[in-house]
Amino acid sequence: MDDDAARDDDAPVLVTGGTGMLGREVVAELLRRGRAVRLLSRRPATDDAPGIGRVVGDLTTGAGLDTALAGVAAVIHCASEPGTPARDVEAAGRLLIAARAAGTPHLVFISIVGVDAIPYSYYRAKLEVEGLVEAGGVPWTTLRATQFHQFVPRLLDRMTVAGLTVLPGGTSVQPVEVREVAARLVDLVAAGPSGRVEDLAGPQVLSAREAYRIVAAAQGRRPRSVSVPLPGKAFAAVRAGHHLAPPDHATGRVTLAEALADEAAQG
Repeated sequence: MDDDAARDDDAPVLVTGGTGMLGREVVAELLRRGRAVRLLSRRPATDDAPGIGRVVGDLTTGAGLDTALAGVAAVIHCASEPGTPARDVEAAGRLLIAARAAGTPHLVFISIVGVDAIPYSYYRAKLEVEGLVEAGGVPWTTLRATQFHQFVPRLLDRMTVAGLTVLPGGTSVQPVEVREVAARLVDLVAAGPSGRVEDLAGPQVLSAREAYRIVAAAQGRRPRSVSVPLPGKAFAAVRAGHHLAPPDHATGRVTLAEALADEAAQG
């Protein structure tokens, strides 16, 4: 190992969105591999695990970015606000400008399978961020993944009224284990700037009804649903399978049923 590589291994990895669902797993995976971690967070904390340095800042204003980026080996950009997708674009722009000024060697970005084919505001923002990352003047890697397992019961819950779940007819899901995505992101830090890498998807493509039955069984309740072909271009794109990965990218190992059972066992 040359001196530059040794210094990179010793330098912290900055994780944005490090307190979110994916970010927490990325931080845990980095620590498991003996890497120092730096978190950019809007709030201070006193209970971070050893090996974590926290910088209070805000991607949408740029506050704290210079401090957060100083001396890091890489950035794993997980921060996202699905409810306000325009902020994701603004935040990514500020991060890239600050990273370029800091001379950060590598930015790893997590995106979503289908962002270039599904006309949904959050997906459009993700695609715009992909473009910024590619043209931002910082060595980069972008990984697209399918939705996390935890997304499935949350979506079904939002589509349930008085115990009856409205299923989007003709659609399927291909959920992936969030810890597997985290592990891949950490692998990509070690691999160095790689551009757009192969998508990561879960091992099963499940119809909406199959996914619903798995969730209902995990929750110990009797399934009650009706399937309706929902209108709009976004649902048409989902029915066409644009959010699914090719079979050779279905490299995730944990199934939806296994993930829900593990979550229940952990309380």
